[in-house]
Formats: sequence, structure tokens, C-alpha cells
Amino acid sequence: MKEKVQFQSGPHELSGLLEWPESEPRACALFAHCFTCGKDIAAASRIARALTERGIAVLRFDFTGLGNSDGDFANTNFSSNIDDLVAAADFLRSTYRAPDILIGHSLGGAAVLSAAKRISEASAVVTIASPYGADHVAHNFSASLSDIETQGEAEVTLGSRQFKIRKQFLDDIAQYKNRDYRGLKKALLILHSPLDNVVPIQEAEKIYMAATHPKSFVTLDNADHLLSRKEDANYVADMIATWSQRYLPEPKIDRHPSLGKGEVQVQEKQQGFTQNVDTDSHHWLADEPLDMGGRNRGPDPYEHLLAALGACTSMTLRMYANHKKLPLNNVKVTLSHSRQHRSDCEHCEDKGQLLEVIERQIELSGELSETERQRLLEIANRCPVHRTITGDLEVRSVLT
Repeated sequence: MKEKVQFQSGPHELSGLLEWPESEPRACALFAHCFTCGKDIAAASRIARALTERGIAVLRFDFTGLGNSDGDFANTNFSSNIDDLVAAADFLRSTYRAPDILIGHSLGGAAVLSAAKRISEASAVVTIASPYGADHVAHNFSASLSDIETQGEAEVTLGSRQFKIRKQFLDDIAQYKNRDYRGLKKALLILHSPLDNVVPIQEAEKIYMAATHPKSFVTLDNADHLLSRKEDANYVADMIATWSQRYLPEPKIDRHPSLGKGEVQVQEKQQGFTQNVDTDSHHWLADEPLDMGGRNRGPDPYEHLLAALGACTSMTLRMYANHKKLPLNNVKVTLSHSRQHRSDCEHCEDKGQLLEVIERQIELSGELSETERQRLLEIANRCPVHRTITGDLEVRSVLT
């Protein structure tokens, strides 16, 4: 699931994209893109998508003055990038959950290393093709350095675009020349290609030597600086997802021992359609799909209903087959819900109303006779949830 978000960094509104896995994420990552790039660069979008598929939520955003974010790039610098990262972490903390992993690509890697001390909840930091110090970025406009020093600013070409670089930018990155990462106090993963012709692998070696354990170094073999090949971005995501498991805290799930067996408590999350669902020993989410105004972080109410009927059907059939020693190898139940005009129903008395219909397809695998299959169909119609929803059901509601 993708969700466009905006948040403040100083006087500027920054634009971001928050991607969530289909179920509750096991971790949340904050991604910093490369110098003069944006959140939608191929490497960032591919890594974010791959991490989401592995159960990690990712926020990527445009730094001030880039992409869809407010501000003038010429007035920004490396320090303001760090402030933007801290603002993004504050936004995640207050709105969703604090980031567990900080990921930075190229200069973004140097930025997350510098911002890490100000984001206490993050337990892991990842750099991808990153320089040891922010001053390394000056080689991108080395031909214009004298003009910037003498005239105060210069127009430089970076990639295929023109950017204005001011002397204040050079003065700012100079203070980040020699970094001490011994006080990072977070696990560090360094990913770098030996063939990187933008940031040489020696920069990664400097980061590794300057950091204390726990630290890991993984070579990206023949990847280019921007990870332009999809397989390289997917490999990076695999490494991050696998490596970070050792350093991520155990999921903090609020249990409700006060709930009795068979009781379910539902409470809204962040004043929206997303709901926390709890029993005495389990927790999960319910939500509405995106087109209904929800965030699609969990099954919708009717999907919960169908799941209850499907699970009860399968369990009941398994219990009966085991008791009767039937050769039932597997049960698969597929359900759907719809509303049909009662005129379509031959035995309905009121032809003007809609009929609630649940279609239940039951697939039985095994060397079963036709008689056994028909008997199992009869048993399916006797499962407790089936009998509850088709019987004389009354819902009693009270305010507490």
C-alpha cells in the first residue's frame, strides 16, 4: 500500500511516500535518497517496494527544494538535509511509528549516519554507495569550485539538470570532512560496489574503519552507483531485510490479559478506519480498502466474517475426517459475499429486497468416495459459525 504524506521541516512542507506491507509491518525504515535526486529515483522506489514485500514499511521523501517538496535547493545544505531526516523521523513517530532502520543512498548515507544520534529509536543504519564525509560530494562540481569561492555561487550541471550551488553549501560540507562514527551505538551495514565510479569503494572502507561493532560490509559486485539494475536493488533489499532481523527489537504488541477467552476487543487506531483487534492472546488489524477511504492495513469487516466462516468450515471438516478416519488430505475453502435481488431467489417471499449471499466453494483433496464427499458437505453446513450466522441471531449493544 502506498500513501502520499506531507510533513513540516522548519518552514517548509516536505513531500513523502509511505509504503506499507499488507499486514502489520515488523519494522519501519526511513530512506534518504542520493544528492540532487528524489524519492522517486528508480533505486529508492525499487528498494522500498522490495522491503515492503518483506514486511518492512518504508518512508522516502524529497529533501527541501527537490521533487515535490517546498523550498529553494540553493538555500539548502548538508545540515538542512540532516534536519529534514530528523523531521521525517518525528513525523513517523507521531503519526505511525518511529523508524527502526535508517537507510541512505550515496550522500543520503552520510546524512543518515549524521542524523542517527538524533533518532534514538533506530537500532540499525544502512549506507549504500555512500561517502565517508559529505565533502566528497564537491567532486561533482569541481570545475566550478573557484567560481563558487570567488563569486559566491555558480550554476552547475549535475546529471542532466542545472543547480545553483552557493558558497554556504561548501562551508557547510567542510565541517563534515572527518567523521567519528564510534559513538553511533547502532548496528551498521555498509553496501558498496567495487566498480562504483562515483563514490569509490575506499570511501566505504573509511566508514567501516571509523565505526565500532556491530558492523557489516557487503560488496555489491558489479552494481553501478545508482543501482540502475532491478536485480541489484532487490539484492540490497534482501540484505537489509535479512541482516536487520538480528538488530530489530521484538515486536511490541499490547496484549489484553483482562480479556476472557472468546472475547474480542476492537479499538480504532489513529482516529481512522484502521482498527486494533485484540483477544486474550492475539493482535491484528482490521481496515477498509483504499477506495473506501481506509489504508488497507488489514482485512475489512466482511473479509473477517468470511474468514471466520471459512476457518470454522475447514476446522470442522478436519475434525470430522480425523474422527471417522477418512482419507482427507487437504481442505480449501474460498468464500465471497454479495447482495442479490430477491427476485433471483426462487423461494424468497419478499421480491423487493436484497438478499445477502455468501458463496462458499469447498475443495476436498484425497481418495474420497462420492458418499464421503457428500457427507462432508453436510458437515460443512453444520459448522458452529455457519449455524450462528444462519440461525436466530440477536446482537445486543450497550454503552459502557
